[in-house]
This record gives sequence, C-alpha cells and structure tokens, in this order.
Amino acid sequence: MDLETVAGELYVLKPEDFTAARDACASEARKAGDRTLAGEISKLRRPSLSAWASNLLVREQPEETDALLRLGEGLRQAHRDLDGAQLRELSRQQHALINALSRQARQLASQAGHPVGEGVQREVETILHAVLADPDAAREWAGGRLVKAFDQVAGFPAAADGARQRPREAAPARPARDRSRAEEEQRRRLEEARQQAEDAERDLAARQEEAAAADRQAQDTQARTDELEQRLAELADEIKRLESELHQAESAARKAREQARDADRQLREARRPAETAAAQVERVSGPERGSTQDKKRKVR
Repeated sequence: MDLETVAGELYVLKPEDFTAARDACASEARKAGDRTLAGEISKLRRPSLSAWASNLLVREQPEETDALLRLGEGLRQAHRDLDGAQLRELSRQQHALINALSRQARQLASQAGHPVGEGVQREVETILHAVLADPDAAREWAGGRLVKAFDQVAGFPAAADGARQRPREAAPARPARDRSRAEEEQRRRLEEARQQAEDAERDLAARQEEAAAADRQAQDTQARTDELEQRLAELADEIKRLESELHQAESAARKAREQARDADRQLREARRPAETAAAQVERVSGPERGSTQDKKRKVR
C-alpha cells in the first residue's frame, strides 16, 4: 500500500463514500505499522462533486485528457505569439472539446451512481478552462486527485513587451511613413489582443466565482440531504423495531385471552362434579338427620 495508489482509488469513489473508505485505508495502514502513511491518508480531503467528476474524466478518458493538455499548450503559445489565425482555430477547438468533455464527465458521474446537474457540469467547464490557461492547474488536474475547483487561475500569457512576433522572411525596406503606419497598426492589434485577453480573464473569473458559489450551495444541500437521509434511515429502523414490539404484544395478548378462556371453561367444568357431589351428600344426609331429631324428642 502506498499513498499514490490509495489516493488514485479514493478520488474516483462517490463523494459520499470517500470519508469511510479513507478512514478504512488509514486504519489498515496503522494496523500494518505504517503510521506515517496512515497520517498522510487521513489528511486526504473529500472532493467536491465537480472535482470528483473531473477526476473520473481523467481516469476514464485518458486520450481526451491528453488532447486537452496539448490544446492548452498550443493556446498558451498562440497567446504569447499573438498569432490571430492560430488563436481563432484553437479557440474553436477549445469550445468544442470543453463542451464534449463536460458532458462526458456528467455521464461518467451518472454511470458511477451519483448523477449531477447542470450546475456541476458548468463547474467542470470552469475547471477545464483553467486547465487550458494555467500549466500548474493542468498538472494538478492531470493527476486525477483534484479536491475542488480552482479558486483563482491566471489568464493566458501575454506577449512580451514590444509584441514578440513570429519569425518571418525579411521584407524589403519600406519608406518611413509605411513603417510608421505598420508599427501603429501592430500596436493597435496588440492593444486589442490584450484587451480581449483581459475581458476573457474577467469573464472567466466571474464564471469561476459563480460556479464556486453554486458548488458551495450544492455541497451544503448535499450535506443536508445526507443528514435527512440518515435521519430517515434511523426513523425507519425505529418504526421496524416498534412494529416488531407491537406484533409481539398483540401475540401475547391473544395468548393471554385464550388462556383466560381456557381457565374459565375448566373452572365451569370443575364446578359440575362438585355441585353434583354436594347434592348427593345432601340427599344422603337428609333421613339420618330426621331420625336423630325423633330420638331426642322421645328422651325428653
């Protein structure tokens, strides 16, 4: 048992199963005498729904994962080079790939036994956008052990000061006026590109914040749901116990009533011989009592 193997298995479990499985692994490591590993396992945090779905995507769709990582490298390089044509083509691929991957993540979550809603799917999209823009986020996501959506991710890298251009063949010398116009046009394009990048970063940050808020609300709601489900299970067990006790009490009451009826019948049956015997005694003792009384009268 090692941390990487344990974490890889834990972070694709359903979030509601994570804590119990983590504690069981930590206990197993502790029993094996590896307290250091047990402590590291115990520190692993339960993933949010969007992070869990993203981890499923990394594990179950390795080819699509690699495609997204390569696309991110290409986009970051195109932003540095201010390559408009390349940016347009890669941006088109970006939207198509992110839409496809977010849908796959939602489908994988459903197949794993925990369907998620559109809010979680949007949060997954935010994670994938961050993966494209930030190499650190890409490395963390590719590890398949994401705990939550990225709080704040830097945007795509801008070109160096002076607008580093792509290598190209030397052009023939132009008049100073033409060069001035070309330089002005280049500065204008650079400023537009930077403005677009800033707008995109602000939009991404806003969507990340909205998605994070939605995820927090979803987690709170899920926690409340889990609590109510636990309470419902406890009440169901209590109802079963009371029903069992009621059944036993009703059965005991029926037996007691039957025993009372049997005792009453036996009492009535026992009275008949006693009454008959008493009557016989009365009949036999009647004449003897009369002769005794006559003898007493003669003596007097």
